[in-house]
Amino acid sequence: MKKQPRLNFWQIWNVSFGFLGIQMGFALQGANVSRILSNLGADLHHLSLFWLAAPVMGLIVQPIVGGASDRTWNRLGRRGPYIFGGAFVAALAMFFLPNAGIAVYLVPALVFGALMFAIMDGSFNITMQPFRALVADMVPSEQRNLGYSVQSFLINTGAVLGSILPFVLTNVLGVANVAPDGEVPSSVVWSFYIGGGALLLSVIWTVFRTKEYPPKEYAEYKGLDLTKKKDPSEKGIMGFFRLLKQTPKTMLQLAIVQFFSWFALYLMWVYTTSAVAQHIWSCPISDTSSKAYQDAGNWVGILFAGYSLFAAIFSIFMSRMATKIGRKTVYSVSLLLGGLGFLSTLMFSGGDMIHLNLLITQVDVPSSAVYWLIPMVGVGIAWAAILAMPYAILSDTLPADKMGIFMGIFNFTIAGPQIISGFVGGPILKEFFNGEAIYVLVLCGVCMILGAISVMFVKQAKAVN
Repeated sequence: MKKQPRLNFWQIWNVSFGFLGIQMGFALQGANVSRILSNLGADLHHLSLFWLAAPVMGLIVQPIVGGASDRTWNRLGRRGPYIFGGAFVAALAMFFLPNAGIAVYLVPALVFGALMFAIMDGSFNITMQPFRALVADMVPSEQRNLGYSVQSFLINTGAVLGSILPFVLTNVLGVANVAPDGEVPSSVVWSFYIGGGALLLSVIWTVFRTKEYPPKEYAEYKGLDLTKKKDPSEKGIMGFFRLLKQTPKTMLQLAIVQFFSWFALYLMWVYTTSAVAQHIWSCPISDTSSKAYQDAGNWVGILFAGYSLFAAIFSIFMSRMATKIGRKTVYSVSLLLGGLGFLSTLMFSGGDMIHLNLLITQVDVPSSAVYWLIPMVGVGIAWAAILAMPYAILSDTLPADKMGIFMGIFNFTIAGPQIISGFVGGPILKEFFNGEAIYVLVLCGVCMILGAISVMFVKQAKAVN
């Protein structure tokens, strides 16, 4: 087997740069889709059901795209065609989603909005899955801690930019932040336009600045035999189920950690806006259109930008820490800090209005809104680890010729918990928490702590080709 060449820093940067735009899209989705759907008429207790579109699309799309990209090679490379194609469709959906009202004469705006949400998230998944495989393809094993840390840094930088867009447009540029019932504020609409453009440009940068290894050269680096014919039993649905039987034990153990992590993350994305509006701005449970609710929605963007910023900073040190004290230790401690962060949100509520100077603008917010940045430190550290450590642990155990499809299968451990969370989130909020969304975030903290404990039972296997 021929030794795969090491990449310099900027080559690793270029391989991962498209994550910047992808995560701007994901951040806009995470911070604003509940707000958009509420503006379009969705009931608070049903929001988690609308959000099911995201994990269901991931569950369907990622294994299919992963397997297809393993077998593809053309002028754009192996993963490039799927990365670019997915980004193009995702950008179009981002342009249409906040403008769901234009379709009111054809279908209800809420239905059109939910459809655009599904298409947008499905396209994100088409782009994201080959991207993760691309990092594993291009970055040699000894550089993967660095590779996935750079990836995590770019992801979180993109998340910061995407999260603060509505707030900046409202408070710096004066774009309207309120709209009539059934419509989406202009600050959110223009944020999605900007995010879609950034998504396309960053993905184009990666696709055209990264030269993927041709099949023969790739086979030499990964120790693959191109003359070996594919086993017919590996084709079709039955072949897929046979492949599932070959799932590495490490993946199954990581699946338990992923369950607790992504169950919590899904609830965070769905209910943070309601939790902040109720717990900090004292909005009634049924309020989804007042100025206070919209201000709370903008502040959620700041909070999400906060945890993403802390994640980006932590990502700078995460690679060295993982090399020095081990990936599992970094992963477990990070999830523990995330759990404590979620639990601490219960401590900060209401408070007098204070004048806050954010350098680029000045705003008046309840004092507890500022204190909520403290829990975001722990949440950000956990998020950085979730984006990098499972893949760094797993990638060394996967066969190179099936890297894409196994990475797609691993997405089951992301989509599955979110689907479960989507079905039970609303009933939990209604029956156990009486509509008070802050207690959903407390539940997120418990789940993160259980995830931290589960990491200790993961057995890291030796790298395979």
